[in-house]
Amino acid sequence: MKNNQFFAMLSRMKYINRWGLMRNTRQENNCEHSLETAYIAHALGLISNRYFGGHVDAQRLAVLGMYHDVTEIITGDMPTPVKYYSPVIRQAYAGVEKVARDQLLEGLPEEMRDDYRGLLLPTQEEKELWKYVKAADSISAYLKCVEERNTGNEDFRDAEQSILKKIHGLAMPEAEFFLKHFLPAYESTIDRSSDPEN
Repeated sequence: MKNNQFFAMLSRMKYINRWGLMRNTRQENNCEHSLETAYIAHALGLISNRYFGGHVDAQRLAVLGMYHDVTEIITGDMPTPVKYYSPVIRQAYAGVEKVARDQLLEGLPEEMRDDYRGLLLPTQEEKELWKYVKAADSISAYLKCVEERNTGNEDFRDAEQSILKKIHGLAMPEAEFFLKHFLPAYESTIDRSSDPEN
């Protein structure tokens, strides 16, 4: 990739649609999903610090959330049932993600590449932080399922249940806190949400 193409490539995230195997009442792109993941990751960090005695860099979580799917600009969004169909496919896809990351990094001046390397794929140094990002990613996916169900779309029913089970399986108190305290508002209408009587 030519130098200085990195940000132009990032602007293409809005063209990468998610949930390719599902019937969507409203299409979701990677740009929207990444921003929502960043919001949630930041919240999980703050929840950890305020309620569970954590010392998490919530701002760093927000940035990691923003960039967590950037390699999909090159790879596209591979549907979860395909990506995790077998260990062979998962391992091959991890290799493809690494190639995509390296290509994207080539679009930056050499002096800036190390600043972005850890944003494009998880690093061992930030392994603990990436757990929050993965939880936020799953919560964002779960919220999409809730949104689709609320419009009467049953195509997301099984995904909703499996993603919720995955979130509970993380055994992360911050994620459980988010679901308990913030999920009910996603089930409400805008009129009820803005009515002080409700």
